[in-house]
Amino acid sequence: MVVETQNFQATDPTIDSQMIALKNSGADTLFLFTYFKQAAQAIGKMDDFAWKPITYLHLGAASVGATFKPAGLDKSTGILSAGFMKDVTDPKWADDPDVKTWLAWMKENMPAADVNDSLNVAGYAFCQTLEQVLRQAGDDLTRENIMKQAASLKDFRLGLLLPGSLINTSPTDYRVVKYMKLQRFNGKSWDFVD
Repeated sequence: MVVETQNFQATDPTIDSQMIALKNSGADTLFLFTYFKQAAQAIGKMDDFAWKPITYLHLGAASVGATFKPAGLDKSTGILSAGFMKDVTDPKWADDPDVKTWLAWMKENMPAADVNDSLNVAGYAFCQTLEQVLRQAGDDLTRENIMKQAASLKDFRLGLLLPGSLINTSPTDYRVVKYMKLQRFNGKSWDFVD
């Protein structure tokens, strides 16, 4: 049962009043659909209140580097999220060859960009997917053929996807991401929840 909802503007300096209202609602489960900054603020405010609802964080803000470190790794312990890509700031993936390739690419091509920003990872992966579509299209770069190829990806694997994830599309199913895993932050990295 939904007992309270709150919203915010991206330009709001804090979300303190929203968090007070959520805590006072008596909610025992919290879903945070926020940006990095507001997610870190929410986690910090929950700690200030000594309020520990079961907390699910939108995967777009579920970043060790961009959300949990600013909030405090200890305060972030126990947060749950669905994941489909490797969190390149998570020490678990430090020796992963695909993460190393991405970091080298970032250093060479976008040295001023923030590696903590998951949009950089997503953009890289989206471009690799587009590259595959164009490769399949060959010399026929008509809109019709590109759309046909985009709807014909078969067992395509991106290195930054979680292990076990493949991209499969069809003319009746355009969803690229179909594999996610529930994960819980342990204070240092993500543990998959079975």
